[in-house]
Amino acid sequence: MPLFRSSLVMLLLLTLITGLAYPLLVTGLANLIFPWQAKGSLIYQDNTLIGSELIGQQFNRADYFKSRPSMTTEMPYNSMASGASQLATSNPLLLNEVVKRVQTWQKNVGNHHIVPVDLVTASGSGLDPHISLQAAYYQVENIAQLRQLPKNEIEQLIKNNTISPLMSFMGEPVVNVFMLNQALDKLSAEKQQKASIQ
Repeated sequence: MPLFRSSLVMLLLLTLITGLAYPLLVTGLANLIFPWQAKGSLIYQDNTLIGSELIGQQFNRADYFKSRPSMTTEMPYNSMASGASQLATSNPLLLNEVVKRVQTWQKNVGNHHIVPVDLVTASGSGLDPHISLQAAYYQVENIAQLRQLPKNEIEQLIKNNTISPLMSFMGEPVVNVFMLNQALDKLSAEKQQKASIQ
């Protein structure tokens, strides 16, 4: 009986510490030190939530940079169902899906260059908001044509929105697709405003 009592006390104590006190402490510190990030890095426009820097989203308009494919259930980029396709690299279903995506990219973008791998494969979470620089530059010519903007200005947007790792061995530079599309909209609006003034 004393063993049962001490085990029960220890269970309750550890539950309070690890299940209540620690999460509350970490959440409180996060809100105190990093309030914007702790609340999801949410982006608002005219008091309307339009996205997050931390969670990718699908961009359907042809004149936007596209994100990685998302394999989350029910809908792409469903943050309530984060996960990958669970298909092994040896699975023919995955190969067929990747081949279809490559063909779609080559048709939509209008070139037959090698499609960057992150444009045809999903991330492990299915929510990755970033693409590689190769994936961003692959889309430049198409977007420049659709937006009627000079290629060098769009390439400069990519450079301005590139996120480099803290140390080079920790990964490669990436670009946040949502933030890049926001910058693209801003550039387009500025160009239209200048054109209307002239």
